[in-house]
Amino acid sequence: MKRNTWQREAVREALDDTEGFISAQALHSALHANGSPIGLATVYRALGDLASSGEADSLQSPEGEALYRACSTTGHHHHLICRNCGLTVEIAADEVEAWAKGVAAEHGFTQAAHVVDVFGLCANCTKLAAAG
Repeated sequence: MKRNTWQREAVREALDDTEGFISAQALHSALHANGSPIGLATVYRALGDLASSGEADSLQSPEGEALYRACSTTGHHHHLICRNCGLTVEIAADEVEAWAKGVAAEHGFTQAAHVVDVFGLCANCTKLAAAG
């Protein structure tokens, strides 16, 4: 177990105060804007530790950037994410779970793991796009 340093606690608090997913660079900028002297490498390390311990969700954006947010659900879960505004909804995906286990077993794999994040436009962004 990682020890809780002031830096890790600062990153955890900043992540808790953030809506949706955020990049390490953006979180670092927010921390600096609030007067924190924390370094970017430390932010990356703390976010990685929080994601590994299940305290933060981590995903890769469609552009390939790692994004993080405070985890509101313990255990394995999936997300619907708006490509425009970043609204994120945690979802259950029982069909995906069954498919992943089945396809792994078909090929002789055990202990299979997966990540499923579905990107689209939320209802509000869809409405705004249609109006504009």
